Amino acid sequence: MARDLKYTRNIGIIAHIDAGKTTTSERILYYTGKTYKIGEVHDGAATMDWMAQEQERGITITSAATTAFWHYNDKKYQINLIDTPGHVDFTVEVERSLRVLDGTVATFDAVGRVQPQSETVWRQADKYGVPKIAYVNKMDRVGADFLACVEDMKKKLGTIPVPICLNIGAEDQFEGVVDLIANKAIYYDQDSVELKNYVIKDVPAEMEADVAEWRGKLIEVIAEYNDTLLEKYFDNPDSITEEEIIAALRKATIDMAVVPTCCGSSFKNKGVQFLLDAVMRYLPSPLDVPSIIGINPDTNEEEKRHANSKDPFCALIFKIATDPYVGRLAFMRVYSGTLNAGSYVHNTRSGKKERVSRLFQMHSNKQNSIPLVEAGDICAAVGFKELKTGDTICDESHPIMLESMTFPDPVIGLAVEPKTQKDLDKLGIALSKLAEEDPTFTVRSDQESGQTIISGMGELHLDIIVDRLRREFGVEINQGAPQVNYKESIRSTVRHREVFKKQSGGRGKFADIIIEIGPTDEGVSGLQFIDQVKGGNIPREFIPSVQKGFQSAMANGVLAGYEVPSMKVVLKDGSFHPVDSDQLSFEICARMAFRHAMPKANPVIMEPIMTLEVVTPEEYMGDVIGDLNKRRGQITNMDSRANARLIKANVPLSEQFGYVTVLRTLSSGRATSTMEFSHYAELPTNLAKEVIEAAGGNNLDDDE
Repeated sequence: MARDLKYTRNIGIIAHIDAGKTTTSERILYYTGKTYKIGEVHDGAATMDWMAQEQERGITITSAATTAFWHYNDKKYQINLIDTPGHVDFTVEVERSLRVLDGTVATFDAVGRVQPQSETVWRQADKYGVPKIAYVNKMDRVGADFLACVEDMKKKLGTIPVPICLNIGAEDQFEGVVDLIANKAIYYDQDSVELKNYVIKDVPAEMEADVAEWRGKLIEVIAEYNDTLLEKYFDNPDSITEEEIIAALRKATIDMAVVPTCCGSSFKNKGVQFLLDAVMRYLPSPLDVPSIIGINPDTNEEEKRHANSKDPFCALIFKIATDPYVGRLAFMRVYSGTLNAGSYVHNTRSGKKERVSRLFQMHSNKQNSIPLVEAGDICAAVGFKELKTGDTICDESHPIMLESMTFPDPVIGLAVEPKTQKDLDKLGIALSKLAEEDPTFTVRSDQESGQTIISGMGELHLDIIVDRLRREFGVEINQGAPQVNYKESIRSTVRHREVFKKQSGGRGKFADIIIEIGPTDEGVSGLQFIDQVKGGNIPREFIPSVQKGFQSAMANGVLAGYEVPSMKVVLKDGSFHPVDSDQLSFEICARMAFRHAMPKANPVIMEPIMTLEVVTPEEYMGDVIGDLNKRRGQITNMDSRANARLIKANVPLSEQFGYVTVLRTLSSGRATSTMEFSHYAELPTNLAKEVIEAAGGNNLDDDE
């Protein structure tokens, strides 16, 4: 019998670094009976942080999935939980997890409140339309303030946080919470790890006025989403039942109109059971979210798939991982239908049939074999040959293509080579496996130097990759200094004619094209190719070859060999030879046209600009700003936060290597910083010349 999806929750835990995501996940696993011992992050024993690098550094690097069960209101709920990283270098893990989740728990630090990275993950959840509940953790720390954090969320995230509890005491006096809906106080025993380590009492007399005020605010907010409640609220607020409040708040949460907000201290075992109840109460089941929409590749029409086991099977692959025991694991979210182990599925991207040899329910890095999966499940499968992240797999007789995921381009590169020649093949295999797992990690060969260049989202990202090469794949490597991934662009539009002729006895080669190249129209990226050839001057079958030639030429610009990410090419006219012209001639002609026309189109080098946020004590502010000015930084905002100052700036990535160490020195170790990619901007001419010389490219003066 198919299970009732009403009792399934696909949730993730998102937050900035050190908000306590993994500690909260560990408590959830313990209280749901999934683990028998609480693993602590600071001991390197957390279940969800299973990688050696995660345990040593005390950070989460990969998103780990697990399934647990929770009893609420005499019903057993299945929770598919994904614990995501907080560090911006691993933003891809958050992005792809949110794409397949129905709801999320956004965790905040009661002292640090809303951090820059909190805003990033919040925006990612908004992008995928994922309803949220907020959990303000670390209420036991000095300076903890629940309501100040709620206010901060309102101001910085532009959301409507609705407290569903109030804290009883704070810092070392934090004893528990008052449930505003039930109007009861819950006192926790931090020394007990029992499931029921709490007692329920009446609201303390000194809190009655506050509780009445905040309960009134809660009802007021949700009454706007329910006319019956609004009438009752004006007639007699006391006549509103708990069930009515919960139902109205659930609806408003799923509509993403409000964010139920609770607090606790996961490390001290306070408030996690209340949070779990809130997840069951307010976050959506797969039935509450809109049916997934995809495109039928045969008809190009939109089609819907409903969350039930009767609809044709379809699932999205959101992650590929390599396991030493079972091989390539493909993590999938099943949106409709049923899939049995051993059956065949259709890969819409490649158009090929793939066999699913085994299916697993995941628990961090361990797998439990299961016979089948149904709509609403998050699971892993092995046996696939050609799957990539973002692929849709479906029933062959009902093809559908779900929207894939978009990932940012890597901004920093590193040259690597094996220490011994015999490790060369091993390195190639290891790098291709890692690139398969992580769409923001790329590997390429530099044509000039023959070096292998690996690229990622930041220094920490590449550090972890190098560490994994050593430990997991046993490859010792030498590495160069980190390099910035520059790009090339053009500022002007130029007209150019290219004629390609080659005669070498027998049939020759001939192609003639007249083109206009320039910057793309606003909002367009990649190659914008426009065919304006009239009267068959170039036969139709040769036009795609011209486009292909420009597409391949864009991989290496004319200044320093960097990629040209976007360009507009208008094919105006041309001619052909009835015998000597063929597709290859026109492709080569297009490549030559690119090399000859681009230098006339005012080419420039583009550099990645990062958004940097520094939180520093007041007394070091002058030094920090002075240092940022030296790094070509542009200050965009300055703000006060508690007893510190927040500085926001846009800084070129090339100036940021080793910044964390410099900042520690400037501030006696008291300032912290976070950085994420913002955009590409033109590199000043004097610096561009240095970059071009270092790459052995042309000189700007020759081209202008």
